[in-house]
Amino acid sequence: MSRSGALDDNEIQTEMNKMVAFISQEAREKAREIQVKADEEFAIEKAKIVRQESLAIDSQFEKKKKQAEVGWKISQSTAINNSRIKVLRSRNDHLESIFEEANKQVKDLSEGDKYKQALENLILEVLLKLLSTEVTLNHRPKDSDLIRKASDKALKKYKDISGRESKVQFESSLSDESSGGVIGSSLKGKIKVDNTLEERLKILEEKMLPELRHDLFGVNENRKFYTFDGCLTLI
Repeated sequence: MSRSGALDDNEIQTEMNKMVAFISQEAREKAREIQVKADEEFAIEKAKIVRQESLAIDSQFEKKKKQAEVGWKISQSTAINNSRIKVLRSRNDHLESIFEEANKQVKDLSEGDKYKQALENLILEVLLKLLSTEVTLNHRPKDSDLIRKASDKALKKYKDISGRESKVQFESSLSDESSGGVIGSSLKGKIKVDNTLEERLKILEEKMLPELRHDLFGVNENRKFYTFDGCLTLI
């Protein structure tokens, strides 16, 4: 049985309570939706930030790792280079000691009996190189007598070999402290042949240096080209 007419106070209150309950329920559901969405957005943002920071940390780590590797390689290279320099210095010192000993022996030669024959051969070589009618021989003052005697013999051999004659002049301009030998010149000093024992030894040192290094220290792994008897060899 239906009823018409206005609602009384109790009915109005009941309807109001229903409406409040409905609105409250809608609000709670909306609040839950907002909270869920906020939690999702927070999780996404958190994951994004964590990923960005992880990438930044990884990038810094790789950068520091590369820096450490570069630093280690530089240190290693420096240590290797320093070691090589020490080895090269040691080898050079050893070679210099050999050459110093050779110089001493050459000076001893210039004071011995073999020096007379050496002078004759040195003068003959000067004459054959210059092929001049007039030659000046520079020598040590203390070798004056030896030079003149050796020159006479050398001139005779020079004539037998070349069929030419030459006149020799003497100048005692070399130091008595030198190892001896002669410097020949012609055309008023325009052409010279240095046949002092010091110069001959220097030429011999330059010629023998690669062979000495090979005999003393073995094959140089960093060297690809060697010259033997005027021929270039590729290793």
